[in-house]
Amino acid sequence: MRTTRASDTRSDSDDRRTLIDKVAFDKTATASDEILRLFGRFIGAGYVCYLILLAPAIAEATAMSASWWTPLAVVATFGSGLALGASTFHADTRWVKRAASANALLYVVVILLWWPAWNGEHVTDFTLWISNFPGVASLAAAAAWRPAAAVVHLFVAATLAQLTNHIIRTSPTTHLLVPDLAFAWTFCAVFVAAAVMALRTGRVLDATIATTHAAAAGAAAAEAKSVERERFDALIHDTVMSTLLAASRNDADPSVIAQARRTVERLDELRSGTDHETSFDFDGILAQLRSAASEVDENITFETALSVGSDPSGYAPDSIRAMAGAMAEALRNSVKHAGSSARRSVTVTATTTHLEVVVADDGVGFDPSSVETHRLGITVSIRGRMRQLDGGSATIRSSPGRGTSVTLTLSLPAAVMT
Repeated sequence: MRTTRASDTRSDSDDRRTLIDKVAFDKTATASDEILRLFGRFIGAGYVCYLILLAPAIAEATAMSASWWTPLAVVATFGSGLALGASTFHADTRWVKRAASANALLYVVVILLWWPAWNGEHVTDFTLWISNFPGVASLAAAAAWRPAAAVVHLFVAATLAQLTNHIIRTSPTTHLLVPDLAFAWTFCAVFVAAAVMALRTGRVLDATIATTHAAAAGAAAAEAKSVERERFDALIHDTVMSTLLAASRNDADPSVIAQARRTVERLDELRSGTDHETSFDFDGILAQLRSAASEVDENITFETALSVGSDPSGYAPDSIRAMAGAMAEALRNSVKHAGSSARRSVTVTATTTHLEVVVADDGVGFDPSSVETHRLGITVSIRGRMRQLDGGSATIRSSPGRGTSVTLTLSLPAAVMT
């Protein structure tokens, strides 16, 4: 029998779409952002190194161009490169891409401006300082633009750099232009390709993480719904069915009447959506234990005792369910081994801080010390269950021909509470 709510009618696909949207909205600390920051800092550090190494060449080139070009070129290339490195410390990585885009464009602009600034002087074996690092500017392009645009920038920047060097030189080196271009393209392409692949890997990793998180969240939501449905089913089974079964045997038992009243209240809470199971009162405890006992032996004698003035309502549901499981295992052992004529009973005694369940039979009994180690019913299902509960314990008393008694105890406040 299954009980459902209106909220369960929403499709799983809608839940998954919502979860993916939530994951996609979270843009903090993504892998692609971290890789982008690392490349930005690498490029910034590269410009610092080139500035230091090329300082003499920069000073030498001032004699071959207009006075405005060198300061402009230094500020535009190295300044934008340093700005790129600094932008990686900003929380918004869009600034990194803006700075990288500016650096890539300014590099090309500065080389183009060399032609109107050049005074026409030719020098033997001369290399214009800005032609030493077209690959660094193309790395910036790879960080800011799509791969195709970065590749176009690489070919344009490297070609302009090599053409400038060959035209300025006095020696006829035209025959070396093609090899120089091929080397420059290949050398720069290695770094640009590595940057493109690293950034792409970051994006793939982000997408994989987002999908994984959405799938995990979807699974968690489905599991939560399943648990909720199981709780509703358990409410029907553990309270309604056990109450009806108990009432059919003894309708004058005050505990059964109280249990029936509590069952109706729980069903009303379920219908109104205000059901929040955080603890069991005494009626809830009895319903849980009666249900577990009835599954094993429908003819079990069930006795209860509540101390005057006690309020055993602080027991966590998980603790009561574990205790009910241990009790059911004790009953199953009795059904299997006590003998066909054995009579069984369950006695529940409760105070505000102490709960005791005694499962007894008058069967053939046994010697607890003679139980083989591979028999896990007592060790795991009874004692093990109770040991896992704070304040829980299990005591087994039996001897051949004298029946068996299993006492389960749960004490508060050491027990798990809500």
